[in-house]
Amino acid sequence: MHEHDTSAWTHDHAFGQDRQRTGELRTRVVVVLTAVFMVVEVAAGLAFGSMALLADGLHMGSHAVALGITLVAYVVTRTYARDPAFSFGTGKVNALGGFTGALLLAVFALTMAFESVRRLVTPVEIVFDQAIAVAVVGLVVNGVSIAILGHGHGHDHAHDDHEHEHDHDHEHAHAHGHGHEHEHGHGHHDHALRSAYLHVLADALTSVLAVVALLVGKYFGVTALDPLMGLVGAALVSHWSWGLLRDSGRVLLDHQAPAPVQARLREAIERADDARVVDLHVWSIGPGVNAACLTIVSGHPRPAADYRARLPASLRLAHVTIEVHACPEHAGAVSAA
Repeated sequence: MHEHDTSAWTHDHAFGQDRQRTGELRTRVVVVLTAVFMVVEVAAGLAFGSMALLADGLHMGSHAVALGITLVAYVVTRTYARDPAFSFGTGKVNALGGFTGALLLAVFALTMAFESVRRLVTPVEIVFDQAIAVAVVGLVVNGVSIAILGHGHGHDHAHDDHEHEHDHDHEHAHAHGHGHEHEHGHGHHDHALRSAYLHVLADALTSVLAVVALLVGKYFGVTALDPLMGLVGAALVSHWSWGLLRDSGRVLLDHQAPAPVQARLREAIERADDARVVDLHVWSIGPGVNAACLTIVSGHPRPAADYRARLPASLRLAHVTIEVHACPEHAGAVSAA
């Protein structure tokens, strides 16, 4: 029995996930920055009796936790990217990190809401000058974090120039390619980093609310506004947490790509001859990486690689499985039509 070289027909499933992504270093810097000031702000909130300041510190802590999970996700993704135990690579670790962070954020939101209500029922004395000073510094830290994460947040194309293409000329073809994603909302975003960026924005807004509440309390004596702002902060964290749970959950559960993406893929396959796509699945397997599995019937079937060549590069289909079936009845129906 002769052995044949099949290296040209095989490929790994790293899909560029083994390389450091551009957001990882930024994430490291922001994790340290926010973690340090989180401790300062929470301590100041407790010492000076400001619920808005404490809520802002807890919110900043939730941000630090979320970014810490993102950082762990980056490391795990790179470390195990070429482990064959992962069928489609480790791209979904990113979404798993985001989902875990969202659950923790929900806990933070409940804590903030509970403490705010407690302060409404049992008010405490607020040391306004010190609390305002710490809140303003917190806002500055948020601004620095936004500046660090702001450029290219949610988009990471570190792997684009390294993608490989394979066209497999057999009935069950596996292929992967590259291109620029134009179908926003599926597989294009670094979900954890994008969510962290949005969280920084929400954190900055919470800092603004804390400053406003403290200023109003100091100059107008409306101290109830401070815990009320804590409730507003809790609502913001809850809203962000729900959005992240929804988006990352869709990736983890292999949610189908948006209808326009599916329509473009069908049109690309069916426009040239009597080929028809009878079964189609398109889903995200990591940031900027989509997989597709489709079954084609045709009265005059062509090699699977011919159909693969019709797929638009803009769909960023990094792993494609094509199954082709001959269907003479289908050819006759098309001819009669």
